[in-house]
Amino acid sequence: MSNLIARFVKDESGATAIEYGLIAALIALAIMVGATQLGGALNAKFANIAATLNGATAP
Repeated sequence: MSNLIARFVKDESGATAIEYGLIAALIALAIMVGATQLGGALNAKFANIAATLNGATAP
């Protein structure tokens, strides 16, 4: 049993998977923040366009 625990402690292959998981999580977070800000900017732009069109007079 102690041999199994010693092998588990020395095994570093799981550390690489954890590092890749953390990198993927940071990339996903950056995408979410960027998409949120882009969505807010697009919402403001379309609200401005809608207000301009609502204020226009029909011929």
